[in-house]
Amino acid sequence: MITKDQKDNLFSLIKSLNKSEKRQFKLYVGRLDVNADSKFLNLFNVLDKANTYNEKEIVKSGVVKKQQLANVKAHLYKQILISLRLNPSHQNIRSQIREQLDFASILYHKGLYKQSLRILEKSKEVAIQHEEKNIAYEIVELEKVIESQYITRSIATRADELSIQAKELSQLNVIASKLSNLSLQLYSIILKTGYVKNEEESEQVTTYFQDRLPKYEFKNLGFREKLWLYKAHLWYSFLLQDFLNCYKYASKWVDLFHEYPNMIRLNPVFFLKGNNYLLESMFFLQNKPKFLKTLLQFEKTITDSNFPKDENVETLTFLYLNFHSINQHFIDGSFEEGLVLIPKIESNLKKFQSRIDEHHKMIFYYKFASLHFGAGNNKKCIFYLDKIISNKTLAMREDLLCFARVLNLVAHYEAGLDYHLETLLKSTYKFLIKMNDLHEVQKEMIKFIRGLQDIYPHDLKKAFINLHKKLKTYESHPYERRAFLYLDIISWLESKIENKPVAKIIQNKYLAKIT
Repeated sequence: MITKDQKDNLFSLIKSLNKSEKRQFKLYVGRLDVNADSKFLNLFNVLDKANTYNEKEIVKSGVVKKQQLANVKAHLYKQILISLRLNPSHQNIRSQIREQLDFASILYHKGLYKQSLRILEKSKEVAIQHEEKNIAYEIVELEKVIESQYITRSIATRADELSIQAKELSQLNVIASKLSNLSLQLYSIILKTGYVKNEEESEQVTTYFQDRLPKYEFKNLGFREKLWLYKAHLWYSFLLQDFLNCYKYASKWVDLFHEYPNMIRLNPVFFLKGNNYLLESMFFLQNKPKFLKTLLQFEKTITDSNFPKDENVETLTFLYLNFHSINQHFIDGSFEEGLVLIPKIESNLKKFQSRIDEHHKMIFYYKFASLHFGAGNNKKCIFYLDKIISNKTLAMREDLLCFARVLNLVAHYEAGLDYHLETLLKSTYKFLIKMNDLHEVQKEMIKFIRGLQDIYPHDLKKAFINLHKKLKTYESHPYERRAFLYLDIISWLESKIENKPVAKIIQNKYLAKIT
């Protein structure tokens, strides 16, 4: 029996099809006259025209009886996938090799050993050439099976050759698997808890990384193994807030693709992600000229007509280009310029609604809020922060949730919404205690805002100066400095002390750094 989720999955799949894919599906189904008036094709037409999934309406249309619906839906789902697999736009080297392996297997089972071995030999060369070592290993294993039945004079040397090849491929596959596991595990840590918060966590992550890093000879590694190696080092560096090493390994990741340009077409998602992390590490290093040069080159590459295009690539391109288009304005405080990006991004967020997860939507909202805060639009800042704070389903990125609440407090103070402060202070403090994420920067901020109501106006500047002095000591602290990656509290305080807009303070700092 098909569950509601699966029903929704079918409807989503049909709605994801473009005109070309729909046309091909109908041609694929129509190749047999018997399908011309089939239930599953009629159901496809009904769902294609519908705006929402409504089971009662489907049954009411008469295309299928209620008791048949589950089976017809399952069959339709399968037929759409088969049709998509045959579509040239979904064909790549990986699927072509897999197809050849299937052909060779069929020939083997028919006893046509020589023909099967010929296909396998050619497919293996293509697989190794394109770093598809898992499939290459499968091919060698099938070759071994066939050679044990198809006796030739060269069987002795052939057996040795295949055994050595299988061993080498197996060893590299094990290394790649261990590195990909380590990379994924480190990525899940940063998604869940963000950067390390203290020396104890730093030691735990370092031990975790070193214990799971497999032994390898670098000269023996191919593209795939190097890619996972750089990924693992990158996530380890991000966790430790070691942004120089983040830049180093993100650069190695991107350079690897330029060393193997044919891999960009085969692995466009990894290419996109590598550039994303390269830009992110440059953002943390605050080098705007280099950042903009890399962003421009990235945009030029992915908008080229030769760059692979599909829904996944389109979604990631939207995310990364827009994240970093916003980030450039945080480097030098050009918040007003950044505000023009928001309406266009919001409009596109609706277009990509079904393809972008909640976590990434919330990152956009935090960036929108930060742009408005920097531009002095505090009520607009609160509007976007409320979308994050009120999202009860968001279980990822605790650090994002934490700083959204701290920024919310500051924005309420700046907007003069004092009557909300006491309630907000209590809920924020309670939230941070529950998260076990109350650091010195947050403690000082909450203590300061709580005490604001007892400070006389003429003593306010002195209070700002005292807080600035306390927080300045944490600016370069290996674990406390993460607070300033999300919210430039230091510049905000300086704006209050010097009576200047926070954007002007950040701009002056940036100009002083580059001159």
